[in-house]
Amino acid sequence: MALTGLEIFKLLPKTNCHECGFTTCLAFAMNLSAGKIELSACPYVSEEATAKIAAVDEPPIRRITIGTGDKALNVGGETVMFRHENRFENPPGFAILIVDTMASAEVDARLKRFQAFRYERMGFLLRPELVAIRGDSKDAQKYADLVVKVKRNSDANMILMSDDIDVLSAGVEACADRKPLIYAATPDNVEQMVGLSIRYSCPVTAKASSLEKLVALTTLLIEGGVNDIVLDSGSRTLRRAIEDQVFIRRAAIYQNIKPLGFPSIVFPCEMTDDSMMETLMAAAFVAKYGGIVVISDFQGETLFPLLLQRMEIYSDPQEPLMAPEGIYEIGEPNQNAPVLLTSSWPLTYYNLSLAVEAAHIPAFLCVQHLEDPDVMCWCHHCMRSTQRGKFNAENTGRFIEKVGIKDRVKHRKLVISGRNAQFSDELEQVLPEWEILVGPAEASQIAGFLPGLAEK
Repeated sequence: MALTGLEIFKLLPKTNCHECGFTTCLAFAMNLSAGKIELSACPYVSEEATAKIAAVDEPPIRRITIGTGDKALNVGGETVMFRHENRFENPPGFAILIVDTMASAEVDARLKRFQAFRYERMGFLLRPELVAIRGDSKDAQKYADLVVKVKRNSDANMILMSDDIDVLSAGVEACADRKPLIYAATPDNVEQMVGLSIRYSCPVTAKASSLEKLVALTTLLIEGGVNDIVLDSGSRTLRRAIEDQVFIRRAAIYQNIKPLGFPSIVFPCEMTDDSMMETLMAAAFVAKYGGIVVISDFQGETLFPLLLQRMEIYSDPQEPLMAPEGIYEIGEPNQNAPVLLTSSWPLTYYNLSLAVEAAHIPAFLCVQHLEDPDVMCWCHHCMRSTQRGKFNAENTGRFIEKVGIKDRVKHRKLVISGRNAQFSDELEQVLPEWEILVGPAEASQIAGFLPGLAEK
């Protein structure tokens, strides 16, 4: 169990030096216990205190890394059963399945879909992360060639799957620099899998036919020196697999059962032949509590909803999901395109961006991060709210200068929401180069406003 703020405070030097960015060590300790800062921000904490805090604060579910570099996937690292208690830490990875007995054209098509299905939402890139490569042919060279093909034609992190140790060894050797997940250690091959995992420094999956056997298997792996483990309980029905996921999470978090303190992998692709049912099962595992979800194939109409679900569940419930501050292009705007100012609140961003798209007028959106949802809002709901946010013209002026929109357009006309019409003079004072134009009160009226503005 993690230390409380007061328990951490007792281990700190109590100098109140301010060098960490907080006025007191107590404030630092409270923010540290909430996970908002790192212990390294304190320049005077002792090695003994660091060791104590690190030992206690190690998450009950170990974080496992698959892959290397910027595209590496982290799974696990979870500390709570329910999102409202704190937050979920590392979103599950989605994997597409490729088998070495598939026709070359089908392999190419699946890799193409893996690379193509990438979506931008509020400035965040949504995409799958993994390719699961299963060796059914029992041909080590054929399997290795397929692994090389996947490596060459995609930026995917990889899961190597075979019940033949020679086939697995050939696959791992072909892509060891990508740090793949090896699937799977069983009670029959545990010694060989320990050797393979340690030799190539790769995480390994433990698969057993029951949770009791899974505990025994992970214990053997840990004793053999393998600490990066992913769990497969072996269940291939939705009800049993969900029960296993919940039991594993509860055992790790509430009972501190170390052999189950690892992320899991689930296989909706092996539970049904119906693609829509498979998608529903995958959605259930995103919520409860799959670390990696292996899907038979990717289609846009099924993958996109899963990516959205994952994004929402793994956002911090204590911090509203906001569009990153910056310039957003709607369509393909040129140097004469309109420039609209709005806030980073999701409803505002979505309403305005969709309205501009529907108007078929390319434009730039300057999205400023604001704490108050009623400021610079184009939404029907907020227009009728009794709350009136505080508009800070100086901050907005600094934002417009910082974001660099003047380098993207020839004109100097900035459109603000009709809700903020009374602040247009203040904004012109801090932005003397710009003409502040008052747009419609709501995003739904933008289609009648933009064509005339663009023509001018």
